[in-house]
Amino acid sequence: MLLQLKSLFLGETEHLPIDCELDLSGVEWSGGYPFRDPVKVKGQIKLSAGVVTLTAEVRYRYNGTCDRCMRDISREQLLYMEHILVVSLNHEDNDSFVLLENYQLPLDALVEEDLILDQPSKVLCSEECRGLCPMCGKDLNEGLCGCRQETVDPRLAALQQLLD
Repeated sequence: MLLQLKSLFLGETEHLPIDCELDLSGVEWSGGYPFRDPVKVKGQIKLSAGVVTLTAEVRYRYNGTCDRCMRDISREQLLYMEHILVVSLNHEDNDSFVLLENYQLPLDALVEEDLILDQPSKVLCSEECRGLCPMCGKDLNEGLCGCRQETVDPRLAALQQLLD
C-alpha cells in the first residue's frame, strides 16, 4: 500500500488516518511464513510543528513452530510503531528517520520491517517449555521419557573425572 503524503508535507492537511489490512502472507522469516492472516494497521500520520510523524498500532497473528518442542504456535500479537517521516536528509543518521521518495510511503514495507524486527530470536510455545529428549525425541512437556540422562558431554569429561 503506497500512501501519498504530499499534502501533509506542504501543510495542506494536518493528519491522515490509517485503518487498513495488509497481506503479508508472502513474507518469509525463520524458515516459515508467520503472517498468514491479514495484518491490521490502525493509526495516523500527523503534521505537528513542521514534523510529520507516523504512529500506529499493528495487530497480527503469529503462526510458527516452537524452537524447543516443535509444536505449532498461533498467537495474537500487538506492535506499536512510531516513525518520523522526511523527504530529504542533510547529514542526519538515516536510522532515525524514514526517507520518502516523491512524498510516497510504502506502508506495507515499513510494517513488514517493524514486524520482523519485533520478533524474538527464539520462539517458544511457553517460557516453561522443556523441549524434546535428545536421546529419543519425546516431548518432555508431556512427561519424562525414561532415557538415562547420565551421559557426560565429551567436552566436560575431564571435569567429571575430578568429581569421581
